[in-house]
Amino acid sequence: MNFASQKLETLAIHAAGGPDPATGAVTAPIHLSTTFERSAAGDYPGGFVYTRQGNPNRDALERTLAALEGGAEAAAFSSGSAAASVALRSLLRPGERVLVPDDMYHGIRRLLVEALVPWGVSVSRVDMSDLAAVERSLTGDTRLVWVETPSNPLLKVTDLAAVVRLARAAGARVLCDATWTPGRMLPAFELGADLVLHATTKYLSGHSDVLGGAVIARTAGEAFERIRFLQRCEGAVPSPFDCWLTLRGIKTLPYRLRGHLENAAAVASFLEADRRVAQVYFPGLPTHPGFDVARRQMRGFGGMLSFRPQGGEAGAAGVAAGVRLITRATSLGGVESLIEHRASVEGPDSATPRDLLRLSVGLEHPDDLIADLDRALAESR
Repeated sequence: MNFASQKLETLAIHAAGGPDPATGAVTAPIHLSTTFERSAAGDYPGGFVYTRQGNPNRDALERTLAALEGGAEAAAFSSGSAAASVALRSLLRPGERVLVPDDMYHGIRRLLVEALVPWGVSVSRVDMSDLAAVERSLTGDTRLVWVETPSNPLLKVTDLAAVVRLARAAGARVLCDATWTPGRMLPAFELGADLVLHATTKYLSGHSDVLGGAVIARTAGEAFERIRFLQRCEGAVPSPFDCWLTLRGIKTLPYRLRGHLENAAAVASFLEADRRVAQVYFPGLPTHPGFDVARRQMRGFGGMLSFRPQGGEAGAAGVAAGVRLITRATSLGGVESLIEHRASVEGPDSATPRDLLRLSVGLEHPDDLIADLDRALAESR
């Protein structure tokens, strides 16, 4: 099927393929076998040799991920961190440099500092919402620009197309972590990015029940082939059941996203208007410094926000402890709303404000979420 003209809702349901040709099952079977039979001639008529190298469920997931992003190829991994690790080691060599945001997911920042720097890769951090600072930071040895927009957890907005132009002029590739912006909410390939990364654990699977990651390439070529080589040789791949679960989640992605976006906008507006809240970070608010860029390049402002209650760290701790409907837990993108104190999660070297709470807005009714936050804010004073 040619997916070029299909809408997101159709791709999410049909990109994996139609009914099972062997049985007619509308829902695809889970192929748990680790190995596949040779023919009498010694070849593999089904196209599969060993599940570390390829599996029908993983193939279906990778086809779907490529179609959703409008890319050429995708490689699925056992976690978002595994996907990031393979991407970084595939795209960089000792003596080369990667430019990253000053505000980004702390797990990838830690991976860079503790694994890539000792290997010989240099890391530069910059506020990517400041294009002049980005241009100054691009040195002759920069080979990769890692973009995260909106950023985690301060929701800074990067002008992706502008950063791509600067990176191209410097001879660097651009990888965009689109975990917070699935379903082309941020059309990274249309804006010029070379690769897109997802923690499929989050919005794509959407139910907080399966771990996974993926790297998707805008075009086929040497860079992606290196990623594919490491995927197959190292074997940090999702199980067939994990692939099946992720595909099941993707089928409802477009409709879940609508709820996340609507609810996040309502909650952000409530928090911004509340005097018990010192600051709200959400790119859909006109007061956000990246609002104009976000409105220009995004299709919706996302389901994530952060806020700083009055009362400093103690006030934030009181709000987090006081919610009853919202769950206090790490992660994001599931149907349930989650709140967490990011600085304590990130550790003693965290640059995140100590009074900041990150909120993944789920699919509960927004009135109930607002009532829960309203009561927690009142009780924390």
